[in-house]
Amino acid sequence: MILWAAVSVVALAFLIALEIAARHYGVRGPISNQVREVIFAPKSGPLLYASMALMMVVLTWRERFIAFGFAVGIDVVFALVRWIFDAKMMFGNGALWVLLAYGVIAITRRSGRERVLLLKGVGLGLLLVAGRKTGDAWLLITWKTRPTVLDQYVATADHALGSPSWLVGRLVEASGTVGYHVLDYVYAQLAVAAVVVALYQLRHVAVDRRFPTHHLVRTFLVIGLLGPGIYMIYPVVGPIFAYGADGGQYAVANLWPDTLTPVGVPQSMPFDDITPRNCMPSLHTAWATAIFIHSRNSSRFLRHAGTFWLLATLGATLGFGYHYGADIVAGVVFAVTIEAGLRTIDHDWDRSGIRFVAYGTAIFTAMLLSYRFLSVEMADYAWAFGPLLILAMVSVVYGYMRLTKRWEPKTVPVRKSEPESETEPQPQPQPELI
Repeated sequence: MILWAAVSVVALAFLIALEIAARHYGVRGPISNQVREVIFAPKSGPLLYASMALMMVVLTWRERFIAFGFAVGIDVVFALVRWIFDAKMMFGNGALWVLLAYGVIAITRRSGRERVLLLKGVGLGLLLVAGRKTGDAWLLITWKTRPTVLDQYVATADHALGSPSWLVGRLVEASGTVGYHVLDYVYAQLAVAAVVVALYQLRHVAVDRRFPTHHLVRTFLVIGLLGPGIYMIYPVVGPIFAYGADGGQYAVANLWPDTLTPVGVPQSMPFDDITPRNCMPSLHTAWATAIFIHSRNSSRFLRHAGTFWLLATLGATLGFGYHYGADIVAGVVFAVTIEAGLRTIDHDWDRSGIRFVAYGTAIFTAMLLSYRFLSVEMADYAWAFGPLLILAMVSVVYGYMRLTKRWEPKTVPVRKSEPESETEPQPQPQPELI
């Protein structure tokens, strides 16, 4: 309980700090944006319903049906009012109202462990929503405080990997509208996919009356918390902006995805104040990697779905020109290292886990430094640096697999029953009655 209280205080302080920073730049912050969605049209209705679904893992089936019914009913009323006044249409207010209502119920109508459990459920749902709002505020800060970007360095280093964004971008164009819309849906609804896997992991909470030690939502939120900090250190906008038509007058040239960038001397370049510097590392790749990892112990359908979501997310991030290949590699290392760190904490700070987290952190740091200071050499000696980058990423993934295998519970063989002692009287065969 003390840990949850400490986490809540830290999270609230962080949200307040972001709210103040956003207000400094003349826009609403994460807290005011979330409060506004109690009445006004939400930015993402599916995310709010997914957050409500996370909260409902602590409820009985009867309570779940009632909560869902109230949410839908409230949304119908809001939809009618917005239709009458010709306002922006979007659902999700009902889900947010139900979330807040159960927070009030937990405080006023529950006590003891039941109150704590319900508050954890409500907090989990609200954290997912707050994470989205926090990410939006972080992106605002990146483009307001980082007037120059390092895309030329990353694009040059990306020659070591064969500049995959240019290749996948042409493949997406060739796939037509169907391929584009499928990848766009996968990219936009990544949080909903994470909730589906998390719901499977949390399906026994209502019966056990407790949460499992580790689940996907924890990893998802930590990735979202730490990732934007790297954006501030390494601001990159992506090939579609730096080398494509979407960059306008700030783009180096309109090259993506038809013409590869020439290898020259990279330098920092000024960019506009509205494009997020959210490429290094690719958090979409990191989140999709976390979904893939956590879906491995799920049902067959979720295992296949986790694999599909990872591959489709990679296709979207590269094919839409949002990321370079170097971002993808760094994103995988980033996600696996965070996942290992959280599991190390759950295993009482196991020494092998600490060593692996240090190794993953060192590999991630070395990647960022090489992209910045060895980009020309990486492009000139692609035959060496390309395999080396892939090998470094694979070593982190392999190390994580070995580490988690050590933590798997050992199956205790069932002992066969000992033969009965010879001194113990044995039952004598009885004559069969005819």
